Amino acid sequence: MVAAIVLAVAAAGAAGRGGWERYEATHDDAAAYAGARDEALAAGEQAVQNMNTLDHAKVEQGLDSWEESTTGDLHKQLVDGRDAFVEQIEAARTVSTAEILSGAVTELDDRAGKAGVMVALRVTVTAPEGKPAVKKSRMLGQLTRTSEGWKLSALGQAPVGNTAG
Repeated sequence: MVAAIVLAVAAAGAAGRGGWERYEATHDDAAAYAGARDEALAAGEQAVQNMNTLDHAKVEQGLDSWEESTTGDLHKQLVDGRDAFVEQIEAARTVSTAEILSGAVTELDDRAGKAGVMVALRVTVTAPEGKPAVKKSRMLGQLTRTSEGWKLSALGQAPVGNTAG
C-alpha cells in the first residue's frame, strides 16, 4: 500500500514537472522570437529568389510572382513599371533563374513587423544565343509583415569588398 502511494505521488510529480516544462517552452519569448526569425528568413529568401527569376516566355506569370512577393513602395514601382518590364524582357528574350545559396536575418523587430535579410544567390541568365551567364551576388532586403505574411518592401545589392575610404 505504501509503495502504491509513493508511486502515485512520484507519477503526479513527474506529470506536474512535465506539464510545467511544456508550459514554459510554449510561453518562452526566445522560442517565439526564433519562430518569427525563421518565418522572416524563409519569406525573404523566397521573395529574393522570385525577384531574380524571370522567363520571357512566361513574363506575366513571373511579374505576378514579383508583385505577390512585395509590398509598399517596391510593390508600387513594380506595378507602375509592369508594361515597361514586359517590353524589356520580351525584347531581350532571356531566362533568369535564381538559386539561394544562404541567407540570414540581419535585423528583426517582431512587434513593429519589420525585418532585414541578407541573401546570397546564384543567378543564371540564358540568352537566346550563347552560353548561360552565371553570377553570384548578395542582396539586402527589407521585409514588412502584412496580413498575408512577410513581404519585401525594399531590395538592393549588398556592398562588396572594403568600402572604407
